[in-house]
Amino acid sequence: MARRRDQRFEITPGILLKAYACGIFPMAENADDPGLFWIDPEERGIIPLDSFHVSRSLRKTIRRGTFEMRYDSAFPAVIDACAEPAPGRANTWINAEIRKLYLQLFQNGNAHSVEAWRDGHLVGGLYGVSLGGAFFGESMFSRETDASKVSLAFLVERLRLGGYRLLDAQFITSHLAQFGAVEISRADYHERLEEAVALPATFYPAGGGTAESLLQPVSQTS
Repeated sequence: MARRRDQRFEITPGILLKAYACGIFPMAENADDPGLFWIDPEERGIIPLDSFHVSRSLRKTIRRGTFEMRYDSAFPAVIDACAEPAPGRANTWINAEIRKLYLQLFQNGNAHSVEAWRDGHLVGGLYGVSLGGAFFGESMFSRETDASKVSLAFLVERLRLGGYRLLDAQFITSHLAQFGAVEISRADYHERLEEAVALPATFYPAGGGTAESLLQPVSQTS
């Protein structure tokens, strides 16, 4: 994995988007680190939109309507929740600079959140960056069982309907692998990225928000 710390110039939202278009993204060592470094993994995790896996138990949760799903209604709160310590993650890579940059991307319409609410409380969600027909998932959180999983499922449906072609997961985890996430080479990723960012897409497609297209029994795994 290539890493390069760069403190020679201020990173702006425009520079950040150009970096995404080139296949790199920023991280910080921890929340207290004021600097950023760039990541360009040799193996990239993606979630194929045409073969997203939804288990039977998750389909049941979606059908029950356990959560009220919202989009872009609490973007700052989603970032803050993603930055909180969680089981197996004592430290976060989301520092003040990351927070500032992605809030600016959100204000410019290039970043979005998917949110799971219950009884008026934000209980799960995710956020990421949108560029052409590519969506770069950044982080997710869950305060209730399945809240982040349902958020990811609703994101995938929205991306499908909106004309997106690439969902970048950055790195594969066991959590993402259950949805069909795979690793591809850097060269393969860059080829797919170039095609995706050149396509028109919208995060607000007509008819989005039910996840109905994901509820078919494609897999019998629970």
